[in-house]
Amino acid sequence: MICPGEVFADTKEFDTNIRQLLPYYDEMLSAIALCVGSDSKRILELGCGTGELTLQVLQQCPNAEVVAIDYSPRMINVIQEKLEFHGYQEKVQLRQLDFGAWANEQTGHDIGGNFDAVISSLAIHHLSDEMKGKLFQKIARSLKPNGRFWNADPLLPEFPELSDIYEQSRQRWAQQQGLDLDQVRNKIGQSETYGYSSHDQLATLDTHFQLLQQAGFSKTAVIWKYYNLGVFGGLR
Repeated sequence: MICPGEVFADTKEFDTNIRQLLPYYDEMLSAIALCVGSDSKRILELGCGTGELTLQVLQQCPNAEVVAIDYSPRMINVIQEKLEFHGYQEKVQLRQLDFGAWANEQTGHDIGGNFDAVISSLAIHHLSDEMKGKLFQKIARSLKPNGRFWNADPLLPEFPELSDIYEQSRQRWAQQQGLDLDQVRNKIGQSETYGYSSHDQLATLDTHFQLLQQAGFSKTAVIWKYYNLGVFGGLR
C-alpha cells in the first residue's frame, strides 16, 4: 500500500514514470516556477513529492527559501537526497506533515505564514472539494498581500463528452513518444487513504475558481493547460 500522491509502488522510479504518464510534465512545472516571481524570498510548497518542482523554483528564485511539506516519508527521503546533491539543503526546510491537517489548524501542524508564494503540484486533487475550499482559505491567510498561489493538477472534464477526448489526447501523446500507456499505468500502486487525502477527487476549473474567489483570491487565472491537466491559481 502507498499513500495518495506517491502514485507508483517504487518511489525511486517516480521521476521516470510520471514523465511517461503525464504529458509535458516538466513544462507544467516550469509554468509554476516562472509565475512564482523571481524576487520571491519565502515560498511554501504543499506536497513536495520528489522535489522536481522545488528544484525548478529554486533555480528561478535564487534568493528564495522554501518550506516544503509532504506526508510521505519515502518522498521526503528522495527530495532530501536530491537537495543535498544539488547543494540546496540549506535553502529548504523539509517538514513531514499532512497539509489537510494544516488547513484544519490541527495542533502540531503550524508552519508559519507571511509567504510570498504558495505552490503545489499533483497533490491537492486528493482532497474533497470541501477540504480544497478550507485549504485555499488557509493558503490565503498565509500569504502576504499580493502573494501568489499556483497549483498544477488533473481536472474534471467541464462536461461528460470531453472525457473520451481527454483520454484520446493522452493515448495519442503516448504513441507519439513511443510509449505503451497501459504498461506505464500498470506501474501505479494501490493507494489507501491517508489523513485528509484519498483517491483522485477531481474538480472542474470552474469549481476551483469559485473556491479560490470564496477564499479571497481577487485575481485568478489559468497559466497553462493541456486537455485535463492545468496550472491555475491567483493573487490574494
